Amino acid sequence: MVDPGGPEKAPSDAVVLFDGKDLASWMMADGRPAGWTVEQGAIVCRTGAGDIYSRVKFRSAQIHLEFNIPSMPEQHGQARGNSGVMLLSRENEIQVLDSYHNPTYADGVCGALYAVDPPLVNAYRLPGQWQSYDIVFHAPRCGAGGQVETPGSLTVLRNGVLVQDHVSDAPRTGCVEEGPLILQDHNGFGGKPAPPGARIKAPVTPIRFRNIWLRRLAN
Repeated sequence: MVDPGGPEKAPSDAVVLFDGKDLASWMMADGRPAGWTVEQGAIVCRTGAGDIYSRVKFRSAQIHLEFNIPSMPEQHGQARGNSGVMLLSRENEIQVLDSYHNPTYADGVCGALYAVDPPLVNAYRLPGQWQSYDIVFHAPRCGAGGQVETPGSLTVLRNGVLVQDHVSDAPRTGCVEEGPLILQDHNGFGGKPAPPGARIKAPVTPIRFRNIWLRRLAN
């Protein structure tokens, strides 16, 4: 039996990665404490902070998270509220972007498997509103030498609407069977924090996340 929870309550068998209180379940790539902040029950990434990684590692999982993109009418395309959700490694990214009347390339809009597959539809909401991703991820299986033996698969619902339907998910450079959930800081420094005194290469963007949990799947 599993208690399914509710809008702000995870299922009873879920691993809660953020419950609105602290960043104890998150870290930087090198193991240091996460460089983001918690404000009004949400994790906030300000451009330049670097990616954060869940301390929990997993293989296949059902994942839920909610995100809020600020209104940035002065920006366009990939500069408007850019972030991302990555599974196990930084290889493949589920795009987070303000895609409300914001033309860009098809496999770069919100809900895309970035640079791989466009979403089936653009199930957008206005910037400044909370949106959700529900992800069903089956990890790839790795063979000898770290090569992909069996590709993984990815199904994504954005705001309850199917946008990726069991698409193949195969790492491009190295097979990883287990790893963290990664939330992206789109700052132009490859996921690392901006060096002290460096000029930030992307518009300063406060992206917010909340209600993050996963349920491990058997395969």
